[in-house]
Amino acid sequence: MLADRARIEVQAGAGGNGCLSFRREAHVPKGGPDGGDGGRGGDVVLLCDDSLRDLQSFKRKAHYRAERGGHGQGAQRHGADGDDLVVRVPPGTEVSRWDGTRYDLLRPGQRVSIARGGSGGRGNKRFTTSVRQAPRLAERGLPGEEGVVELKLKLLADVGLVGLPNAGKSSLQARMTRAAPKIGAYPFTTLEPVLGTIEAGDRQLIIADIPGLIEGASEGAGLGHEFLAHVERTRLLVHVLEVLPLDGSDPVENHRVIEAELAEHDPRLAALPRVLALSKVDLVPSEDAEAAVTEWQQRLGPDVLVLATSSATGEGIEQLKRELLRLVPLADETHEEAAGENDVAEFQVFRPAAKRSFEVWRDNESGIFYVTGEAVERLVMRHDLENDEALTHIEQRLRRMGVLSALEQRGFQSGDDVEIGGIIFELDPEG
Repeated sequence: MLADRARIEVQAGAGGNGCLSFRREAHVPKGGPDGGDGGRGGDVVLLCDDSLRDLQSFKRKAHYRAERGGHGQGAQRHGADGDDLVVRVPPGTEVSRWDGTRYDLLRPGQRVSIARGGSGGRGNKRFTTSVRQAPRLAERGLPGEEGVVELKLKLLADVGLVGLPNAGKSSLQARMTRAAPKIGAYPFTTLEPVLGTIEAGDRQLIIADIPGLIEGASEGAGLGHEFLAHVERTRLLVHVLEVLPLDGSDPVENHRVIEAELAEHDPRLAALPRVLALSKVDLVPSEDAEAAVTEWQQRLGPDVLVLATSSATGEGIEQLKRELLRLVPLADETHEEAAGENDVAEFQVFRPAAKRSFEVWRDNESGIFYVTGEAVERLVMRHDLENDEALTHIEQRLRRMGVLSALEQRGFQSGDDVEIGGIIFELDPEG
């Protein structure tokens, strides 16, 4: 069964820790700091792969974790960057990140980094200055991004077959293409969209048989929402309508129901080109079939092509195929190149900088001061607060960022507890 929805959990790799090390060599009385940096954690990358057709593989595996960066070592040896984890998805996949960011993967080869790896920590060699010749602190690597990602597949088809249950869509598709949908004389025979291909020389059209819609489908009745989503990306719709419904219903009302549900789901669908295929014309006299075509053509106007078809006898099938090839335009495969695109080196990667803003407030009951903000939380996460030299470094950085000044304005005094990133410690602004 076609799997068109999945929910996965991704976790990018954590950055490696920087190394705290001092050079030790024979016959060298004084060795300086030589701790290397930690490597960057691997990203979780989604890759659009044309060899996949649905999201079935995500039913078997729902957790994806990239490799962490290597730790730094002595002799200024830096840790290796973690390998990216590439997760393959079929064309037409709509991706929703945990923070609301959305991506559409439509063309094979498209890639998107859905979770970025954490940056590596700096080794103690990086903290050497003219007044601090032997720093005894190194940074920890930061954790990678993690969260829940929603995947939703919307079939990439050129033509969508729509209509009421048992209108003859599956039979029509089976006659036009090599698809082998399940066909039967009972409602909701087709329980999942089926793709078929029309081939003519070097041209191909993908035909999607969308399972039967019913009144109220746009509001979720039946399997409406699940199936209507698959017609959103089609370029032309073939409305399959029984010329003389076997259940005695009114063809005009049947036509209205489907058109209303399509327009209610997405107004864009109402503007798509249409072909009306009157099906099962072998069950009525030929003069009645011709009269029905004329009547529907007058009702719908010149913008909608009306054809009489029969999957049993093949009547009108070849004409329908020719018209579909004529009406569906060739995809424009030329893409305008962005200005200056060739001037950008391939190895350049631009990443958003951490936000510099922070907030400070005090809990009157406990007396604890709280500081929140991405930059200050990252600073605390990177260092060992049991290390006096690291704590001094944190205080200096907080002073330069304006955090200590903001704390003092709210009544902070030396020795008061401060919580940053879930960790409580003491600060000495006068130190």
